[in-house]
Amino acid sequence: MAVSKKIEGFISQASWIRRMFEDGIRLKQEYGAENVFDFTLGNPDVEPPPRFKEILREIAADPSPGKHVYMPNAGYPRTRRAVAEYLSRVQQVPLAEANIVMTSGAGGALNVILKTLLDPGDEVVIPTPFFVEYRFYVDNHGGTARLVPTRDDFSLDLKGMEEAVTEKTKAVLINSPNNPTGKVYGETEIRALAGIIARKGREFGRDIYLISDEPYRDIVYDGAVVPSIMAACPNSVIATSYSKNLSIPGERIGYIAAHPGMSGFGKIMEGFILCNRILGFVNAPAIMQRAVALMQGETVDPSLYRTRRDLLCDGLSEAGYRFEKPKGAFYLFPRTPIEDDVKFVKALQEKKILTVPGSGFGGPGHFRIAYCVEEKTITGAMKGFREVMEGFK
Repeated sequence: MAVSKKIEGFISQASWIRRMFEDGIRLKQEYGAENVFDFTLGNPDVEPPPRFKEILREIAADPSPGKHVYMPNAGYPRTRRAVAEYLSRVQQVPLAEANIVMTSGAGGALNVILKTLLDPGDEVVIPTPFFVEYRFYVDNHGGTARLVPTRDDFSLDLKGMEEAVTEKTKAVLINSPNNPTGKVYGETEIRALAGIIARKGREFGRDIYLISDEPYRDIVYDGAVVPSIMAACPNSVIATSYSKNLSIPGERIGYIAAHPGMSGFGKIMEGFILCNRILGFVNAPAIMQRAVALMQGETVDPSLYRTRRDLLCDGLSEAGYRFEKPKGAFYLFPRTPIEDDVKFVKALQEKKILTVPGSGFGGPGHFRIAYCVEEKTITGAMKGFREVMEGFK
């Protein structure tokens, strides 16, 4: 066999979104794109802010030499200073250029962090449901993912998290607002989790780090506030990107931000910079670094996603679906009326509605709907959503 046994197994585990996407292509070819309602991918359909395109034109027109050569592996100093200045206000912790490493998106940031921190056999505690690729990222660097189910409302099961932290734990990885649930963890939860990490670190005599994956931080609704990770936990590091707040996922630009008071800060930052290079990223894209330096604090209008959320939630509620209304991101994670979420998703597919089984995210008995789609896709799918629910009553 050409591929390794491990990758063969991973292909099977990671295949749900890919399968549904490929089924969507087939159905659209067969029935026409306007008759297929595709909610599979978290691919922002809102255009970037107009200023982003203006900045790109200015960058492209700049005749100065050396604009496309290598820069320091951590990124342009100007960009890192701009990020640090903005993030200091958001996180309520003084940050400087030395706290920031520019990366190839949040996925690149997470792999750099895990490569730096993990020894073979180290464990990373992750609440579920979770972004499916976390498990693969941890495995990439010799670690093991230790999964802890959240409560029925997707809030953290703090007792379960504490029980999962052992002498092998090197990090706790959270994602808020969450993919796939849209849950925003509150300040009380985060401070309690930080307390667990500090207490367990003392008990086991080792450093345990809180890693926060935050690409959806600016996509929140109903007055929700994403609390500062750094204000709660000195041993914290943020991985994030501009994919969602600027709606530029294809540009692969993000960063790592490390708390200045974290244990081993100097050596860890050296590790981040080295791993950014040796993982093959080398550095984050030059044009995007120059662009985002001028766009700190800017974001797409979250109300566009909130309108779609409300349209979807109102329609599904009337049809009898049960769910926790999300306060952030652009995903809904309803319960399925039967235990077999795969069977339910296949029934939706018969109505040309494409969603993803919750089992793929560690949340069986649910399914994920990505509502970063046109409103006509949501309204057009409602008849099929109702008919499938009625068929399972």
